[in-house]
Amino acid sequence: MTLRLFVDAPAPLAAGQVLDLPPGPARHVQVRRLQPGDALTLFDGRGGEWAARVRQMGRSQVVVELEAHDPVNREARCAVTLAVGMPANDRMDWLVEKATELGVAEIRPLVTERSVLRLDGERAERKRAHWQAVAVAAAEQCGRTQVPLLHPVRALAAADALPAAASGAGTSGAVDATCGWVLSLAPGAAGAAALRGAGEAGGAIWLLSGPEGGLTDAELARAASAGARPLSLGPRVLRAETAPLAALALLVAG
Repeated sequence: MTLRLFVDAPAPLAAGQVLDLPPGPARHVQVRRLQPGDALTLFDGRGGEWAARVRQMGRSQVVVELEAHDPVNREARCAVTLAVGMPANDRMDWLVEKATELGVAEIRPLVTERSVLRLDGERAERKRAHWQAVAVAAAEQCGRTQVPLLHPVRALAAADALPAAASGAGTSGAVDATCGWVLSLAPGAAGAAALRGAGEAGGAIWLLSGPEGGLTDAELARAASAGARPLSLGPRVLRAETAPLAALALLVAG
């Protein structure tokens, strides 16, 4: 299987370009023990992917030459922003990985009133960078041509925690893992069929997911005041890392 690598390049990639790979992708090439002449695939998040070939290997340097561009698009029809009350331990890593595979566009880690995991300052930034790396690895593995953006950790109580809902732009929603329902700005929407329909319609969609203890009444009221309406995810109680993925799967299946 051809190695796929994300290259965060300052300028768009171009056919015939000779590129010195950044340290991260270069390490992957070295670990895979590729040699000059071996093929690989690169993408920079600007659309499609590039066939490339190793041109030179050094102790820490890998030089590649770009060949043909493939304008393939494997992104979801709708751009989903997942605002999530971070689950504890390694569950957030798992959630970021699976949400990336399912096609999420952005992830906003949140601290809510009942959050077990509480991050701020330098520790929060280290975690954000770690989760961004998890998203990059998942995008490389699953064939995506874009990498989800991991926003800095914010408190749900912050005024701009739900900017799309506050502005009324696009479609916005919320998922509470403790009671298994979704709030959506889509008028008259109800249940799984509404999520699939929203996915088919495309556009921008927001999902707000609670932590292990769920969202408080005040947090739910805030979502409702932004125009959110309840939709059912079914009769079963879903875990904090399961509920948003279930909703996301319904959206991208449209």
